[in-house]
Amino acid sequence: MLSSLLSGTTTTGAWPRSSGAGSHDDSGPLGAAASRTFEDVVAGLGSDANAGLSTDEVAVRTAEYGPNAVSSHRARLLPVLWHQLRSPLLGLLLAAALASYFVGERSDAVIIAAIVAMSVGLGLVNEYRAEKAADALHAEISHQAVVVRDGRPASVDVTSLVPGDVVRLQLGEVVPADLRLLEVNGLECDEAMMTGESQSVAKTTTPVPVGTAIGDLTCCALMGTIVRAGNGRGVVVASGASTQFGTIAAGLSVHQLDTAFQTGLRRFSMLLVYVAGTLTSLIFVANLVLDRPFLEALLFSLAIAVGITPQLLPAVVATSLAAGSRRMLQRKVLVKRLVCIEDLGDVDTLFTDKTGTLTLGQITYARAIPVGTARTDDVLRAGLLCTETLASEGVSVGANPLDQALVDSPAVAHLAPQLAGVGRLAVLPFDHDRRMVSVLVRERATTTMVTKGAPETVLERCLDVPDAARQAMAREFDAGNRVVAVATRQTTGDRLVPADEAELHLLGFLVFLDPPKPGAAEALQRLAGLGINVKIVTGDNASVAAKVCHDLGLAGGAVLTGHDLDALTDDELPAAVDATTVFARVSPEHKARIVRARRSAGAGVAFLGDGVNDALALHGADVGISVDSGTDVAKDAADVILLEKDLGVLADGVTEGRRIFANTIKYVLMGTSSNFGNMFSAAGASLFLSFLPMLPSQILLNNLLYDASQLAIPTDNVDEEQLRRPSHWDIGFIRRFMVVFGPLSSLFDFATFAVMLGIFHAHAAEFRSGWFVESLATQSLVIFAIRTRRVPFFRSHPSLPVALAALGVAAFGAILPATPFAESLGFAPLPGAFFVTLVLMVLGYLVIIEIGKWWFFRVAQAPATPVTAAVPSPRRLLSRRARRFSTIARPRPDRRIDDRRRTVAPPTGPGG
Repeated sequence: MLSSLLSGTTTTGAWPRSSGAGSHDDSGPLGAAASRTFEDVVAGLGSDANAGLSTDEVAVRTAEYGPNAVSSHRARLLPVLWHQLRSPLLGLLLAAALASYFVGERSDAVIIAAIVAMSVGLGLVNEYRAEKAADALHAEISHQAVVVRDGRPASVDVTSLVPGDVVRLQLGEVVPADLRLLEVNGLECDEAMMTGESQSVAKTTTPVPVGTAIGDLTCCALMGTIVRAGNGRGVVVASGASTQFGTIAAGLSVHQLDTAFQTGLRRFSMLLVYVAGTLTSLIFVANLVLDRPFLEALLFSLAIAVGITPQLLPAVVATSLAAGSRRMLQRKVLVKRLVCIEDLGDVDTLFTDKTGTLTLGQITYARAIPVGTARTDDVLRAGLLCTETLASEGVSVGANPLDQALVDSPAVAHLAPQLAGVGRLAVLPFDHDRRMVSVLVRERATTTMVTKGAPETVLERCLDVPDAARQAMAREFDAGNRVVAVATRQTTGDRLVPADEAELHLLGFLVFLDPPKPGAAEALQRLAGLGINVKIVTGDNASVAAKVCHDLGLAGGAVLTGHDLDALTDDELPAAVDATTVFARVSPEHKARIVRARRSAGAGVAFLGDGVNDALALHGADVGISVDSGTDVAKDAADVILLEKDLGVLADGVTEGRRIFANTIKYVLMGTSSNFGNMFSAAGASLFLSFLPMLPSQILLNNLLYDASQLAIPTDNVDEEQLRRPSHWDIGFIRRFMVVFGPLSSLFDFATFAVMLGIFHAHAAEFRSGWFVESLATQSLVIFAIRTRRVPFFRSHPSLPVALAALGVAAFGAILPATPFAESLGFAPLPGAFFVTLVLMVLGYLVIIEIGKWWFFRVAQAPATPVTAAVPSPRRLLSRRARRFSTIARPRPDRRIDDRRRTVAPPTGPGG
């Protein structure tokens, strides 16, 4: 929850650094900077607009201001302990034990208190370990910003920014601190999270009057907002909790919305609580009617309630999730919230982009295709000039992949001297509506506008495009190559607006290669084997996407473009999405609409994307998946982050999610088949026995030993057929399972009662000992039958820890009545013949359970109903954003995963 993330204390920095920088008004450092020229602000911060800060000065300011963080994320023992102690049943039990201590039943009270303490300690250790695992995951997620330090651009962690840092902003990035803008090129920021304004705000560098409202600080960029268009540079004037975002985040106290898994878990827990509350109340009343002492009846009823309540379910879930997160991390899958692991296993439809998932993502320049009288060098030279980032500014940091591929190509090395004398007057940055970038360049006395972008879009704005050019473009698309068109127009202006991108003259095409990944076909087959329907959603050309899919064996479905989608109504769209494999030339709104349509059909939807144009779809999916090198806004919207953009890695994550869910359900079904039956047995025994069938301390000890053995379940093997289909909660299924298998468990409890009373003529202590041993044995050993739908041992093998835990607990329970502790626990030695009978009863119980399984899974089981995930609220999105600016003790560098890319990937370029 956000309150835990924001509970740490951070030291923050803000402008002015000292009184020498001048006073500022009450609106804070951002308002003070907004009312001054950026030259004054930079001077007051002791920085340089071009060179930024020196490395030594950054170290000094880091020590002075601390991290650029609004929270401190760390596992804390006391909150986890409180989570264990807040159970009202435990509170009542401890109160009753305390009362029994003061009325003379001191040994029972001490035993009950000790068993409760051990149970709480067991849950505490496991949940705290899970919290530490979450911390480790948080430490592995890196958010980067491009800054200028020592006169050179560098990519650094957002939490390392200090006042005075000069930061470069690009399309799709989350603003990493409160900035006074130094330079803007069509820069627009989405500030809805801060101000509630739905329209993007155009930015300038012009100061605003003192006292201007936060939503009108057009010369500033606010921490946590998103760059929706253009680019720019700014200087950090406030960091951490001194920012406007930090002020809002510090005042938040809000729980995140539950995932589908958490919703199902809560519904199941409440089901058992209602049943336990009703039946234990009846047991309590029955014991009072039978003239049992009030305190004894109360303790017995409370112990029964604790026994049936899944007290260690949170610990079992936490252990499963923590172990799963470690395994997933080894497979290069990071989950931002542990509970998202289960939701990943519920996916049956995956929408993914093409570049980097189906293809290598290592774009290389292939060739230029000139048009008309143009030469190859003319096309190359224009392509080098038409970029948002010049090589002299450090194109290797945050550059567009297509531009970087062109610059790195040996084919352009001889053109460097020809670029030296060309000056850029203006830039019209790339956006996903225009799908182009334009620059205004001046060479000698000539001013030229150069436009580069998606071929279809550029050609619409060109005059007299020859048929040969269109045919050449079509051939490249059919071959699966990425194509960028380059066009020019002479002009006399010194500024650029979108309307200028007209009446262009086509210069030629730049062709880039991005071949299919060698393992992509195998990964697609794995996903198909997991029951996941893969669909491609790309901004690339339809022919290119279809060619790649065909080469990888992902064929058979239709191909729809953005124009096709616009022609479909919302009622028609779900059927069209189901029949389509490739969606090409789609906008961000198209992607989100596709996801909504698929979810409306009842599918569990995952969306994999790494660009700013993927954010809407990532938010709308059941599970949003991004990559560590993705844009800021994509990583913020995602629930899962892949350290390697590979569908094989994603298949590993889905498999692990289903494995964890399957093992969690094993514990749930164990509880319904044994604990629930024990409660019926206790209720029935109370009606005809002259004594309690089991002492409260014995019930709690039985429950503690049983639950301890179940902590090995997260290590268990899972049958292949359980991994081949999506998994989700079905309360109706669990309820039916309880009704069928609970009475089967009670049947053998009553058989034990008959044996103890009718054959062995047991007194109270012997009776309790016999039921304790039988109950613990059947509860523990039934895991071998419940854990699989196959025939156990022969066709499905448990893990070694599960087998040892179950057998060990059953053996411990059998010898406990013969130990020196037996008398203090209210036990008595059992005759040898009893154990022969016990073996026969356990074998009979397992056989009956197998017969019940056969009947239940073939006759009684009904189709499952999935739980619909909640749509993220604005407050949840703000809390999710706050995690970006939180600190944690990170592992040493040599223990970090070091094979990921740490540079900030820019948005997809004009080639799609």
